[in-house]
Amino acid sequence: MLSLHTNAAALAAQNAITRNQASLATSQTRLSTGFRVNSAMDDAAGLQIATRLQYQTSGMAVAQRNTQNSISLMQTAEGALDETTNILVRMKDLATQAADGSSNNNDRTAMQSEFDALTAELSNIVGNTSFGGQKLMNSTNGTFTAAVNFQIGASTAETMSVDMSTQVNAMQTALQGAAANYDSTGVNTSSTAGTELTTSTSASASIDKLASAIDSVSTVRSALGATSNRLDHIFNNLANVSTNTKAATGRILDTDFAAESSNMTSNQMLLQAGTAMLKQSNSTSSLVLSLLQ
Repeated sequence: MLSLHTNAAALAAQNAITRNQASLATSQTRLSTGFRVNSAMDDAAGLQIATRLQYQTSGMAVAQRNTQNSISLMQTAEGALDETTNILVRMKDLATQAADGSSNNNDRTAMQSEFDALTAELSNIVGNTSFGGQKLMNSTNGTFTAAVNFQIGASTAETMSVDMSTQVNAMQTALQGAAANYDSTGVNTSSTAGTELTTSTSASASIDKLASAIDSVSTVRSALGATSNRLDHIFNNLANVSTNTKAATGRILDTDFAAESSNMTSNQMLLQAGTAMLKQSNSTSSLVLSLLQ
């Protein structure tokens, strides 16, 4: 029907142009930002899922740093105890030598002097070794004198509790039993010479005490190593989960450039065709004038 008031073809062309313009704008936005979802209108459900995945990934990244810091904490303590073991072995050697009948009192006095110096350093290492300003094995305020909680994931439930207080306290007791001047707080202000090596009898008794102290230090080192190994596995698992979570987020949010480029080309062609048809439909009304001539 020819009509001056209503041009159905022009209206249809205008609607098509409007839709094609919106689709073209969406394609151009996606191609310029690299994201398929730029607002909740693009994919409301996908945006919600991707947001959850993003904060999970972010939390896991922090948890990975936590595990690395925790491993460093363990390695600091274990390194200090490694040197502690070396000191105790030397002290045991001195006790073994002092227990021998070939050593005289002057020899034992010299050995006792070295024994006391080693005891002072033993107190310093165990009492003052710290990580980030926090003492680790100090009997008064050491980190490992109570349970330690590590945050190893992105949620409240993902924690790891390590309690080595029993082993550390047993080590402190063994060290005190092996060296009277040992100070578990790291102060070691004693100026009185010890008596562990002053006689062959006391030196002989010190041998087993020092062996027990070495064993107690090894027990703590073993616990530290086991915890470090677990933390290392936690880090590897977090890295794996984080990688897969990021990939899932990308599948939801990222633009498929091949598909979107094709969509943009199609929308551009449809927009051009719609514009051409709008021009043709607008000329249809001029046919009415020919009927009036």
